[in-house]
Amino acid sequence: MQSRKAHNGFFYFKYGLNLVTLSGLKRFIIIPLLINIILLSGMSYWLFYQLRHWITSFISWLPSWLQWFDYIIWPIGILSIIFIFCYFFSIVANFIASPFNGLLAERVEIILTGQSLENIGYWAIVKDIPRMMKKECRKLVYYLSRAIIIFALSFIPVIGQFTAPVMWFLFGSWMISIQYCDYFFDNHKIPLRDVLVILNKDKIQCIQFGSIIYLLTLIPIINLFVMPVAICGATAMCVDRYRPYLIRKIK
Repeated sequence: MQSRKAHNGFFYFKYGLNLVTLSGLKRFIIIPLLINIILLSGMSYWLFYQLRHWITSFISWLPSWLQWFDYIIWPIGILSIIFIFCYFFSIVANFIASPFNGLLAERVEIILTGQSLENIGYWAIVKDIPRMMKKECRKLVYYLSRAIIIFALSFIPVIGQFTAPVMWFLFGSWMISIQYCDYFFDNHKIPLRDVLVILNKDKIQCIQFGSIIYLLTLIPIINLFVMPVAICGATAMCVDRYRPYLIRKIK
């Protein structure tokens, strides 16, 4: 099965949907899918009971002359919290499932290129878990160092409340794209700093792809099944757009 070339991020989500139906991938999908379902179900239940308390507390911090503004702050605050929650859920789910997600990305790359990867497999993945976990922590630091700035800006009266949901969405889309594309790069042992350089050159396409995944995580039921599709689509995008770069670099 050959991947098509020179397409945008929207195309690769649709392509990911096609890939997950292949019989050769089903056994690599089941474990990440179960992890996603269990975590999302539990965390969504918890968020439902915490959301009202968080928004009420936020409004109580506002000066008295802005209290009348709560009818606008409520929907904006809810959107901001949901955007943050969805990305953090993605971090947790991918952190736990990262060894299995790497195997799925490997299998997709083999199907698309017809070439096996060296030193990849169940045992190799197990031995590589410490390095993978360290890289996941570095991604978390990258996220937090920028999320703190957006969080601080959200406290600017009026302007911050309106712009924060947009900033969270765009930044979350970018981070989700990094997260899912990195399974491909990690199978080639590419360090995070190089991954960021490569993806920054293609940022619009990455945000396009990440935005679809981000929006789908907001939709009940559908969000339970988005992880395998995202991995397949992101790997296909990397094979088409970035693998030639890695081959040239190796040579």
